[in-house]
Amino acid sequence: MSWNRYGPIVLCLVLVASTCGAEDHPKSDPALRIFTDLPVQIDPNSRYLFYLHGAIIEHAGVRPTHPKFGVYEYREILEIFAGRGFVVISEARPAGTNGAVYAEKVADQVGALMKGGVSPEHITVVGFSKGGGIAITASSILSEERLNFVFMGACGPWLDSRPEIVPHGRLLALREKSDDLVGSCEELFARTTSEGERKEIILELGGGHGAFYRPQSEWLGPVVEWAN
Repeated sequence: MSWNRYGPIVLCLVLVASTCGAEDHPKSDPALRIFTDLPVQIDPNSRYLFYLHGAIIEHAGVRPTHPKFGVYEYREILEIFAGRGFVVISEARPAGTNGAVYAEKVADQVGALMKGGVSPEHITVVGFSKGGGIAITASSILSEERLNFVFMGACGPWLDSRPEIVPHGRLLALREKSDDLVGSCEELFARTTSEGERKEIILELGGGHGAFYRPQSEWLGPVVEWAN
């Protein structure tokens, strides 16, 4: 299974893309410390959080509406993370982005932060849906046990065809109990022999895959705690 056919998640979201109103990509906002790429000035004392969005934004803009899951409040999620004290890095990816290639880009960005003096413990990569798959792959590429990763609604059959992906770091998996598009990340966690912290949380918010479309405290709280 190729990355551009990212299992049933992407297929579902792509099919409804034409029903969503596309908008311009959000610009970097230094005042809020939200950036689409690494900031020019890297502060070694700051905490950095990458947010990798779901596939629907690639095809339908930064505030799309899914007929089943509702509005994806991407910008609001970024602003809440920034309000919690993080330097947020998040790009609205182009349509049809190759996830494996993009994971290399994220790994390079994380590597640049560490070279700039940022402690791995102060860097968190959060990914939802296709973005979660990218985060999983980036964790395998980086192989740094002190980095923080959060995979939300991300694990599924696509991993069966990617045995070379072995995650590293402090790994948190979040999934909604009613989400029938994804499964547990326990098998993924079992691939690594490292002793890093692993945790999976099953939420019961309802709404299926759309539980992560809006900033709800039930998932935001664990993510912020993990990143801190």
